[in-house]
Amino acid sequence: MQFIRGIHNLAADHPGCVATIGNFDGIHLGHQAVIGQLSEEAADRNLPSVLISFEPTPMEYFQPDKSPARLTRLREKLQVLRRFTIDKILCLAFNKSLANMPAELFIKDILVDRLKVRYLVVGDDFRFGKNRQGDFAMLQQGGEQFGFQVVNMHTFAIDGERVSSTRIRRALDAGDLGKAERLLGRAYRMSGRVAHGEKLGRQLGFPTANINLHRKATPLQGIFVVEVFGLEGEPLGGVASLGTRPTINGKTILLEVYIFDFDQDIYGKHLQVSFLHKLRDEVKYTTLDALKVQIQKDVDAAKQYFEVNGDLSKEASGDRGC
Repeated sequence: MQFIRGIHNLAADHPGCVATIGNFDGIHLGHQAVIGQLSEEAADRNLPSVLISFEPTPMEYFQPDKSPARLTRLREKLQVLRRFTIDKILCLAFNKSLANMPAELFIKDILVDRLKVRYLVVGDDFRFGKNRQGDFAMLQQGGEQFGFQVVNMHTFAIDGERVSSTRIRRALDAGDLGKAERLLGRAYRMSGRVAHGEKLGRQLGFPTANINLHRKATPLQGIFVVEVFGLEGEPLGGVASLGTRPTINGKTILLEVYIFDFDQDIYGKHLQVSFLHKLRDEVKYTTLDALKVQIQKDVDAAKQYFEVNGDLSKEASGDRGC
């Protein structure tokens, strides 16, 4: 899989392609069906498959304060996509220039002249170009004019409802991690690098790995049973706190992970954290002693969860991870 940041970095001898366009937030089962559809067509036509996405997302560009929390940052998205048969990821910078590009020019300049698209898969609600003037019908007209085929993404439903990033966000917000896992095809996961913190967990007897998320918002908050990847012996079980830490009047969202029976220096390590079960919401305690008592209860509950649901070998064999 080749990652290309910006259309200007596309090779001059690009041979043409089959492509799909979208945010692909979460790379859920619906997205995976599209990727499978794309891969089959690429093999039939002997052309590379290209997934086209945007950074930031259009909604983040136009309405930064109203855009929903992402399921996956770019790095996390690429980690998941490596599991699938796709040749190139083209990341287009969604900036003033792209936002103001007429839809007709997007088709002619990006899809036809630069990418030489021969087959394009998009949702029938896909909009593009200045003032969102481009739609599925316009793409079909462009395909007829320039000689490429445009098809709908196949609807992928679970429990009678279409799988979507919005539906997964609702499940995560409600603490229904089992439902989110069914829609994603894997446990929900976040990743980041371990950084120095305030060492409060160590003072309380529960040293935590503080993980930089580089997010303005997260689709879930609370206290969770987790598995940690990126360290020797993975997966490692633990308890994670994801939130603002109200007991100490925290302001920013932080992911802190207490790993069971673990005492190593892991500052600077890049970890992936899979969320398996929500224990509770964050609560503001009046004293640190009260918080310490609750953390012990959380640890006991998490260990019991693993006893009931089996050991960590399932995740290690690839059934849950991404």
